[in-house]
Amino acid sequence: MPHEFTQSPLTGSLLAGALVAGLLSACPVAAADYVQATGSTLGFSGQYQGDAFNGRFPGFATVLSFDPAKLDAARLTVVIPLATATAGNPDYDSELRGASFFDSPKFPQARYTATKFRSLGGNRYAADGTLSLRGASKPVTLTFTWTAGAKPVLAGSAVVKRLDFGVGGGDWADTKVIPNDIRITTKVVFQAK
Repeated sequence: MPHEFTQSPLTGSLLAGALVAGLLSACPVAAADYVQATGSTLGFSGQYQGDAFNGRFPGFATVLSFDPAKLDAARLTVVIPLATATAGNPDYDSELRGASFFDSPKFPQARYTATKFRSLGGNRYAADGTLSLRGASKPVTLTFTWTAGAKPVLAGSAVVKRLDFGVGGGDWADTKVIPNDIRITTKVVFQAK
């Protein structure tokens, strides 16, 4: 007599759960929308008369729509307040926020937006975006790693040519005093929007 298979309710639910999980994993995932969470940093570094300096932009805000499988739908916006920019030195900070550099009373914020993303292999990507600073808008590429999870992390860097934006004009325009290339580094922790 052939053996008859009897299915218990428990076995049925496990099989159904496995089937649903298999179908979901085969379906494309929609691009996820994220907002910046605590623990995020945005900094800058360069040299002044040969000595290294570092600074940061407290209070910046980031919104991201990103899915590594759907890079054509990715979007990034970063709003950067300039009145709080700090190099950790009161003398530098006063000059930094003044007319020669960020001129924060006239230009209170900078903005970076990117709508073109490329894979660089592994978990590395590039965002080809536009930085708007001091009334000028120029292309800037952000290269970054993406670490997925409940609170995904974008960690990246870009090089900004300060003179393209009029940052450090006049006597400060001498690239022997302050090189034109300023490195921007960021680590943004995200949470679902």
